[in-house]
Amino acid sequence: MDVVEYAKKQRWWNKIFGENSGPVAEKYNVATQLAIGGVSGWCAGYLFQKVGKLAASAVGGGFFFLQIANHTGYIKVDWKRVERDVNNAKKQLKLNAEKPTKEVRTKVDEVQTFVKKNIILTGGFAGGFLLGLAS
Repeated sequence: MDVVEYAKKQRWWNKIFGENSGPVAEKYNVATQLAIGGVSGWCAGYLFQKVGKLAASAVGGGFFFLQIANHTGYIKVDWKRVERDVNNAKKQLKLNAEKPTKEVRTKVDEVQTFVKKNIILTGGFAGGFLLGLAS
């Protein structure tokens, strides 16, 4: 029994995901879709983990060396100015975050449509991504 065909015939599937919720990768069976999604998700999760550690180390090390240089007298940091600039940046982010732009809304709609049409592939990707982060 093919899960994709079974899901297409169910009313609950159409209520949740809409009438055009058939996967784009219909020509592949469920196992293939899960495998493709899982492998690509694992690769993305693994790379995300490695790059994330590297970025966190670079940012943390930069702040660490900045503090050492400040305490030893090599540089002088105007912390009041830094705080003022950070607060201004926060205000700008709050103003821009309330109303998403048309481009952002369009991309969100595209992602939702893709996920609805490729639920099996997306599920495999999500599982693989989490496994990639854990490895």
